[in-house]
Amino acid sequence: MSRLSVNFAGIEFKNPVIPASGTFGYGKEYERFYPLSKLGGISVKGTTEQLRTGNLPPRIAETPSGMLNSVGLQNPGIDHFIAEDLPYLKTKDTVIIANMAGSTAEGYREVAEKLDKTDVDMIEVNISCPNVKAGGAAFGVSCEGAAEITRIVRAATSKPIMIKLSPNVTNIADIAKAVEAEGADAVSLINTLLGMRIDIRTRRPVLHNNMGGLSGPAIFPVAVRMVYQVANAVRIPVCGMGGISTWQDAVEMMMAGASTIQVGAAIFADPYAPVKIAEGMEQYCIDNGINNISEITGTVQPW
Repeated sequence: MSRLSVNFAGIEFKNPVIPASGTFGYGKEYERFYPLSKLGGISVKGTTEQLRTGNLPPRIAETPSGMLNSVGLQNPGIDHFIAEDLPYLKTKDTVIIANMAGSTAEGYREVAEKLDKTDVDMIEVNISCPNVKAGGAAFGVSCEGAAEITRIVRAATSKPIMIKLSPNVTNIADIAKAVEAEGADAVSLINTLLGMRIDIRTRRPVLHNNMGGLSGPAIFPVAVRMVYQVANAVRIPVCGMGGISTWQDAVEMMMAGASTIQVGAAIFADPYAPVKIAEGMEQYCIDNGINNISEITGTVQPW
C-alpha cells in the first residue's frame, strides 16, 4: 500500500491507521482476525510506573452513538510491558507506540526513562491523568500542566514523543502550542470527553466512578473541529482520533489536518475496523487519482 505510506514525526508508517490506546490491548487477541502487520502502527495499552488494577465495575456502558468508560488505566506496569509485551510486539512488522501515563510528574519521568532504553518507535504521552499533588486536576487541562509533563518527558528520552491532548479544555490550540514549545514531536487528539449517565431505576450513575470518558461516533464532529484548530495552530504533525468508524471518517479527519489517525471505539463493534478503514482509504486514493494519502492532509477549504 505505497499510496498509504506516511512519514509521521520522522517515522515511516506503511499506512496512517493506528488502533488507539486502550482499545487494542497489546494486539494479541486480534491476531486471530488478521496479521498485525496490516496496521500502520499500534498504540498499546496505557502504561504506568506500577501495576494498576483499575476502577471498580461497572466501568463501561453503552450510550447512544458511543460508550462511556472509566477503566482507570488498568495495566501490568512498565517493567512487565518491557519484559513481556514489547518483545512480542516488535516481531509484528508495524510501528509500536508506547502510550504512557502517570499520577505525578515523577511517575512520568520514571516511565519515560525506562522506555528510552527500549526499542519502541514512539512514545504517546497521556496528559489527561489527574495530578494527585494538585488536587486531582488533570495535567492536560492547563497550558502549564501540559507543558510541565512535556518538558519532563522530553528531558527523559530522545525518542519521538506525541502528546495526547484532552478535549476537556477551554482552548485546545493553546494547549497544543504549549507542548510544541516544550519539544513535543507530534500531538494526538482528541482523548475522551467527560460524560455521565444515570440509571433512572436505581438513581445511580451507570459507572461506579460516576463519570467517565465518552467515545464513539457521537464525538466525531468535536474531534474534527479540534483537529482542524490544532493543525492550524502548530507546525508539528497531528494524529487525529475521536469517533472514527469508517474510511470516510478517516479521510475527513485527514482533510481537517491529521497526518495519521487512530481508531478506538469502532474496534469494539468490529475488530476488522482498522483494516477496513485502510483498505477504503487505498481505494479512495485510486478512485481519485491520489498518489499518496498525505496529499489530502489539511486540504479542507473553509468558506
